[in-house]
Amino acid sequence: MTDAQHIDGFILTPAGFIRGVLEHQEGRIRRIDGTPVPEYEVRHGAQDLPVVLPGFVDLHVHGGAGHDTMEGGSAVQAIARLHARHGTTSLLATTMTAPMDEIRGAMTALSSACTERATGMARVLGVHLEGPYINPGKLGAQPDFARAAALDELRSLHEIAPIRLVTLAPELPGHLELVGQLREAGFQVQIGHTLGTYEDGVAALARGAGGFTHLFNAMTGLHHREPGMVGAALAHAHYAEVIPDLLHVHPGAIRVALRSIPCLFCVTDSTAAAGMPDGDYRLGRHKVTKCLGGVRLPDGTLAGSTLTMDQALRNLVLKLGLEIEDASRRVSTHAADFLGMEDRGRLTPGAWADVVVLDRGLQLQRVVVEGETIDLANA
Repeated sequence: MTDAQHIDGFILTPAGFIRGVLEHQEGRIRRIDGTPVPEYEVRHGAQDLPVVLPGFVDLHVHGGAGHDTMEGGSAVQAIARLHARHGTTSLLATTMTAPMDEIRGAMTALSSACTERATGMARVLGVHLEGPYINPGKLGAQPDFARAAALDELRSLHEIAPIRLVTLAPELPGHLELVGQLREAGFQVQIGHTLGTYEDGVAALARGAGGFTHLFNAMTGLHHREPGMVGAALAHAHYAEVIPDLLHVHPGAIRVALRSIPCLFCVTDSTAAAGMPDGDYRLGRHKVTKCLGGVRLPDGTLAGSTLTMDQALRNLVLKLGLEIEDASRRVSTHAADFLGMEDRGRLTPGAWADVVVLDRGLQLQRVVVEGETIDLANA
């Protein structure tokens, strides 16, 4: 048995901040002791202690470090290492719409990474199948290989690598009925890349859809006489993704969602360009260009992001004005809860020792994934 490790600081527990110590051993949190403190003291008090939060959980990751999940090979390992150096301790590797043989090839490469976490990597919890079961009229940056979903096909893919989350457009023939079948089979479902109406969204939620993929993007917008899919989300959703790079969604729209959706959580939708200089990269079959802080197709369409979750946290707190405790839930706890994981996304005895340590400017000082301290030298 390895020796216990200790982290001192302002520690965010499910009950709020304490000033104290977190002890972890063999990959799990063993003990958290300390004295409760208000968040004001954490941010402005005299003691310059680090801020200790749950590791970030990102359910929508296409790439990073110059690699794309659809590449196959060892791409996902490089991606998971890049995001670990930015505080993401667990993630879903996210596929693109493509011919089925390409999706199967990507899933085959993802399989081993979902089974075993190599040194320096974030935990790959499984796969977010963002395509191909989407509306061909609302592709966004997805290649034009959309197709109708079939449960047998999904089960076949799931046998290759564990699918934890499926994005689909509920208005397509047979998809509404499929939502309930997918939930019964154990898959979580999000509504996305959709031309569906408000009524389609409400019906899909009633059948068991759990949330919405990159809220506001690639879906029908809100109008006061046609509330659209965005209206369905704002009126009825308990969970939804949002990309808080302040480019995909205006800060004002994020504020609307924060007031409407109790467990709105953040994703990066990051591409191969994350952590890389400006230039050309791949997103599935597409060539995309990173410049001016964003990633776009040649026609100017936004194509994923360069966001990392540590920057997402800073945007929520420093740009949108959220309390650290609230922001932490939106980059960690809510996503874990959405997938039904009670031992990630929170600092509590028995949970995985997934921890980020930050200074008062919310810059990373240390990242721990399942008890392993990550080398941040190349972050």
